[in-house]
Amino acid sequence: MTYNILNGDSLAYSFHEAGIAGEVVVCREALIDGNLSGDTLTEFWQNRAQSLEVSLEEYESYSVVEFNKILNAPNNSTFHLWFGYDLFCQANTWFVLSLIDSLAIDKEVFMVYPTFLAEADIWKEFGRADGEDLKISFSNKVRFEEEDFQLARELWQAYKNQDLLTLSQLAERKSACFPYLKVACQAHIERFAAHGELSRPERVLTAILQKGETDFYKVFSKFSQQEGVYGFGDSQLKPIYDKLVTQ
Repeated sequence: MTYNILNGDSLAYSFHEAGIAGEVVVCREALIDGNLSGDTLTEFWQNRAQSLEVSLEEYESYSVVEFNKILNAPNNSTFHLWFGYDLFCQANTWFVLSLIDSLAIDKEVFMVYPTFLAEADIWKEFGRADGEDLKISFSNKVRFEEEDFQLARELWQAYKNQDLLTLSQLAERKSACFPYLKVACQAHIERFAAHGELSRPERVLTAILQKGETDFYKVFSKFSQQEGVYGFGDSQLKPIYDKLVTQ
């Protein structure tokens, strides 16, 4: 069985254009935010539902149902992970890999990045990809070896537990499966400021606001141009924006 695990519904809408075989699994999560605790998956799902302020039943019907496709994969399955290089995508990737890693089956796993993008546009992910772009990306897929899985295990645990020191150490490792790992990890680490200081996103937003721009969507656009590495959506940036404009 072959699974194409996509980072969000927007990619799912255009994926059929590529004609790539396999069952589609949509990762409907944003693990860049919210409570990541839980010693079991059941506890984890409960904490995620609370973070998103939805009922567990709603969360299960929207998100967990997709992850269960992975957890129920048969022996000799192949997984293609279609994710971007940015922090938003990487956090989701590490979690998905933890699910795949837990399966006691023979499996092959590949990363499929948006390799059709120019270097200056790497944080734009698959947003505007057409069928040909997806085929190009698929042809450049990267196979996971055991050392890549080991790195992924450690990345997820460090990220989940907010162990920034370990995360900074892991970011120094080289892996073809995580080509922009150091940049993404550093961006995450700089989300946490020392007491009395501003975080990196806060500093960038403050600079934009000080230039006289106050409309949120224009601010969001400027922030995304400067700090695309975060992969923030409205729901990640708006609370930071609201905090700064009300100070």
